[in-house]
Amino acid sequence: MAEHRATVEWTSDGAFREGRYSRAHTIRFDGGAVVPGSSSPQVVPVPMSDPAGVDPEEALVASASACHMLWFLHLARDAGLDLLSYRDEAVGKIGRDERGRLAVTRIVLRPEIGFAGHPPQAAGIARLHREAHERCFIANSLRGEVVVEG
Repeated sequence: MAEHRATVEWTSDGAFREGRYSRAHTIRFDGGAVVPGSSSPQVVPVPMSDPAGVDPEEALVASASACHMLWFLHLARDAGLDLLSYRDEAVGKIGRDERGRLAVTRIVLRPEIGFAGHPPQAAGIARLHREAHERCFIANSLRGEVVVEG
């Protein structure tokens, strides 16, 4: 099976023992992309968090959205559709899971798709979304609910 790698690096700014250390870090992906990371400012206040960094919760939501999109594009092409654009403003919700622990309990995807020519019927689009959701590795890996609205 495939293997996917990411390297996460953090270095102390000298305030670690006092608990007022920066949560900013660097995420390096196996293909060469480097992304600034941080804890969410909603969890750890600024200046200990960097609002410009990608937090783990955002990364999870983006992963679920991108995985769904990639499967949708593949399936739409196989169905003979001609797509011009795909945009999703996905939202993840934090809440208590069935064990009472904080978790990303729900991810809502809201894809907006641009088609060349006449778009297919809503039922056809819904079928492609259902199949993309079934095939998405990320959605299949999560305990929380992933919902596609579109």
